[in-house]
Amino acid sequence: MGTRSIGCLIALTLLLFAVVNTNPGEAVPPIRFVHKPIPFTLDNCETERRYAPETMAGGVAVFDYDNDGDLDIYFINGANIQTLRKDSPKYWNRLFANDGKGNFKDVTEKAGLAGTGYDTGVAVGDYDNDGDQDVFLAGVHRYTLLRNNGDGTFKEVTKQAGLAEPDPKFGPLWAVGAAFLDFNKDGLLDLFVVNYLSWSRDKEPRCEVQGMLDYCHPRYYGELPNRLYLNKGDGTFQDISAQSGIRAHSGKGMGAAVADFDRDGLPDVFVTNDKLFNFLFHNKGSGKFEEVAFSSGVALPEHANFVSGMGADARDIDNDGLPDIAFVALDKETFPLFRNTGKMRFEEITSRSGLTRLTRLMAGYSPGIYDFDNDGWKDLFVSRGHVQAQGLGGQVLVNQYNTVFRNLTGTKMAALTEEAGLDAVPPKRHRGTAFGDFDGDGRIDVVVVALQEPAEVWMNHSPGGNHWLMLHLEGTKSSRDAVGAEIRLVSKSGIQYNHVSTCVGYASASASPVHFGLGKDATVDVIEIQWPSGVLQQLRNVRANQILRVREP
Repeated sequence: MGTRSIGCLIALTLLLFAVVNTNPGEAVPPIRFVHKPIPFTLDNCETERRYAPETMAGGVAVFDYDNDGDLDIYFINGANIQTLRKDSPKYWNRLFANDGKGNFKDVTEKAGLAGTGYDTGVAVGDYDNDGDQDVFLAGVHRYTLLRNNGDGTFKEVTKQAGLAEPDPKFGPLWAVGAAFLDFNKDGLLDLFVVNYLSWSRDKEPRCEVQGMLDYCHPRYYGELPNRLYLNKGDGTFQDISAQSGIRAHSGKGMGAAVADFDRDGLPDVFVTNDKLFNFLFHNKGSGKFEEVAFSSGVALPEHANFVSGMGADARDIDNDGLPDIAFVALDKETFPLFRNTGKMRFEEITSRSGLTRLTRLMAGYSPGIYDFDNDGWKDLFVSRGHVQAQGLGGQVLVNQYNTVFRNLTGTKMAALTEEAGLDAVPPKRHRGTAFGDFDGDGRIDVVVVALQEPAEVWMNHSPGGNHWLMLHLEGTKSSRDAVGAEIRLVSKSGIQYNHVSTCVGYASASASPVHFGLGKDATVDVIEIQWPSGVLQQLRNVRANQILRVREP
């Protein structure tokens, strides 16, 4: 048998494996994406000096900025690395409005969202409960809060909101991401900021690979604490990092995932650290957090080595009612997957799921847990690309394709790259990802950014005709966008769970309706919504294939 024949046989075997369904005898087609260009290129001001922020740029947000019912895309961009200022339009952040059919138009100038500094990440949430989504930008030595005026424009209110003050010990911090959450359940969205490295352009170390300058290992930089801000309800925030217990733990944060991991009614925060132990901040109530990563089993992967923890997401992978944790790292480090076993304990199932074998040679940046084929099992999409610079003599695979890992049984994954159509464009140094249904067909689409390359919109064209349901929740006693609400869905095929969170992946945000794939079920028997306020709401006999708007009673 020739080499080409063997290759075809292997490809066919992988394809057949990928379409195996959890129900014997029932074939479900694989996930399939189609590339759609969008005119944005991330300019990270890459230099031969290799300043650390250059390789960490690249957040993106999906949200409905103008409340027209369509999900829009907001790209975060770099700046002049010497001044950390956007002194040219090529560095502007860019907002693209959606026409409802997945076609996008640049409306940055009209919206006032070009930005001013070297931005890295983005968080989205209605912090003032006025019915529209506001934006927080995490950047190099700069935080920026942009209040949505409700007319398609935004106003910077960072100083007025109390977010412009430098850290009392470290001065201005480099933040790579953030998450809006209501940690005290008062109906107001608070803010958790993920800080990365203690970095100064004037003190950048020199690191070489084969005589060429490359980006330095995190060990050459100091650690920083993350920050927690309390929403006071009057448009301002108060830094309570110290009294909450968050400040006591310095790290090199890269990603955050927010969920009520122990089901005690309070949101907890998982933070990946770059070449350090991860953090898991358990919310004890009364504004206090306890760091429990070691006792919970998520401080390190099972191989007990530090990894380059990048972005993270927390959703219920196995439909048992408990949010699990997925995060990604670089080649030879794998993409760890932790199954929640209850009572703030986790078991690592990276090997059992197949991810150890599948991801050993991959470098990932931004994961997202969504049901891309609407079969009732949440899958894992990962943007891929290496942290190192181009042109290092083949030492590492810098440019990579994105991959979606199809959930076969709740604990078994199949890697789809070419099979999913993700090789339609050349491999790149991909960074942030965001998710949402751009064209209203009930299938979750993806937007991905890459350093010095055009961004990618991946329209989900997965076949199979599976049903779906999305829930757009509006809080009254809870925060307006219902962040933290938990949903239990019962249909003929079984039970599923999800929760409202806009924080997902690396440096990115997805403020889209909560999505469920329903397989062949055309009706949902029961939907239970546990609102953060404590209200339990039930809906019965809900038809599939719609976006259901639900207001807190």
